[in-house]
This record gives sequence, structure tokens and C-alpha cells, in this order.
Amino acid sequence: MNFVVDSMGGDNAPEVIVEGAIQAIKKLEKDDIITLVGDSERVGSILKEYGYRDHRIMIVHASDVITNDEAPVKAVRRKKDSSIVKGLNLVKDGKGDVFMSAGSTGAVLAGGLLILGRIKGVDRPTLASLYPVIGHEPSLIADAGANAECKPRNLLEFAKMGSIYMEKVLGRENPTVGLINNGTEEGKGTSLTKEAYELLEKSELNFVGNIETRELQNAVADVIITDGFTGNAVIKLTEGLGLMVLREIKKMYLDSPRTKVGALFVQDKLRNLKHQFDYKEYGGAPILGVKGAVLKMHGSSDAVAVRQTILKSRKYVEEDVVGIITEAIR
Repeated sequence: MNFVVDSMGGDNAPEVIVEGAIQAIKKLEKDDIITLVGDSERVGSILKEYGYRDHRIMIVHASDVITNDEAPVKAVRRKKDSSIVKGLNLVKDGKGDVFMSAGSTGAVLAGGLLILGRIKGVDRPTLASLYPVIGHEPSLIADAGANAECKPRNLLEFAKMGSIYMEKVLGRENPTVGLINNGTEEGKGTSLTKEAYELLEKSELNFVGNIETRELQNAVADVIITDGFTGNAVIKLTEGLGLMVLREIKKMYLDSPRTKVGALFVQDKLRNLKHQFDYKEYGGAPILGVKGAVLKMHGSSDAVAVRQTILKSRKYVEEDVVGIITEAIR
């Protein structure tokens, strides 16, 4: 399998991207390769610094980079030699099996649509992100930021695609689906959520009804459905709140000289809690609905996050999630 990675995207690129690729290649199968797309001189220099000369990490030169402050569609069309565009083209041409990037979310989405194309029958692709649930396997939230404004049928599509990904990649059989709303009653919400509720209820999905955001940490649904504006806000609020709580617990138990004995007791539990909140362990978020396997990594991804995204992308390809979605959406 050929894992294509944008080596120039993200806050810490290309250093952490290369480091993550080196970590990942050691755990991949012997005939797997990783293709790093970006400035060949910089990437090659970093590989040399790590003393890595294995032919299983290849470099495809890209002279340009799409930044976060550029208009995504315009940048994808104009910057043909950018790492995102060249990487996606490798997948389109059958020279790569999956593409991943920590760069501009808008550019990765736009590139997926313009270069790979939309799956027939899909109105809008969705960014599906894993959502941490304490003491339980994570849920999947879709949309996580690709579509700020949605129609009811878009939410139904997100639910179908998210359910397929959850079942085939994460092994959750007959995953439950919940719709984010301001109450659990059937008649609650806006015209969008009311109409989406009706579509989801009539579908073949394992729909459990409306769910409130305060219940997300109670594993109320395997697949959480909402518009991209709400989904992105929920994820960022959860990340910020989780970090704040962990910081306060650390300050209370680990940083105070009067609680050193208690710190020994709490330290392992705190480490485990942090692990459950840590996006780095989950890998990238799939962009479902385009004709190819594409994963968007967090912009601040470190080497561990890159490694995990590469390793966990295998099932996305091997289970033919794109093909199954294509058949299911027709």
C-alpha cells in the first residue's frame, strides 16, 4: 500500500511529518511505502538527519504550499504544484491509496472535490471526526466543519456515510445514530433538525433520536449527526474544556507540595484520562463522499498524530469504504 502524505501541511511541518512517517514505516508491512509530497530538499535533509535511507519512504517534489489564509478553491486551481494538489493527484491517478494532510482544511476539501470528484448521489461530502467518550470507545461526529449550512438530506447522507465508516473501519456493528438537538423530544429544534429527524427515522439506519450535547460524553450514540458549524463548535469546546479540566486537576494534585502523596495515586488515572482526550491517538478525520480515501489531520499534529493517522488509514482502504459508500448512496 502507498500512503501519500502532505509533508508541508500543518503548524509543525515538515519536521514532524517526516518524523511521524519514520515512526510509521517501522510498523507497516514490508511492501508498504510512504510517499512524502513537498519540498524534496527540506524533506530529504530531515530524513538524513534521522539517518533514514530506506527506499520505503519516497519523496515527490512539490514546489508550492497552500496556506490557511488563502481562498481554498482558488488556491487549488492556481497552485498546481502544491503539496496538497500533487498528493491528491497521486491518488486520482492510482499511484497512491490514501492521502492525508495537516494543512488547510478548506484546501483539502476543495481539492478532494475538484481533483477526486464527488461520489455520485452525494450532495455534500462530510468531515467526520472521532469524538472522545470517557470510559468508552469514541463516537464519530459528522459534520465536523466542512458544511456550515446544511439541508435535511445532507444530514441523512452524513449519517449513512458515518455509519459505514464506523462499522467498516472502527468495527462498530450496526452503529447507533443520534441527531444533535436542543432537546430529546421528536418535535424539538429548528426546521433543519425537525425535517432531518423525519428522514433519519424513516431510514434503515439505527437511529436513536435526538440527543443533547450534554449527553455526548455518555456514549448516547456511535454516530453523532449535525451541521458543520455546530459540529466544529462542539469539538473545539470539548477540546478546550477537556484541557482546562486536566490542567486544573494537575495543578490541584501534582503541582502542590501538600498533595504529593495524593499525586502518586492520581497520576496514573490522570494520564489515562489525558490519553482518552488526546486527538493524537485517534488519527485523522476522513472526508467522506469523495472518490478516494482522504484524511485531514489536526493542524497542530505532532509526530505521534502523523504516525497514528498513517497506521489507522489502512482499514479505510482495505475495507473499501469509498466503494461501499458509492453503492449505498445510489
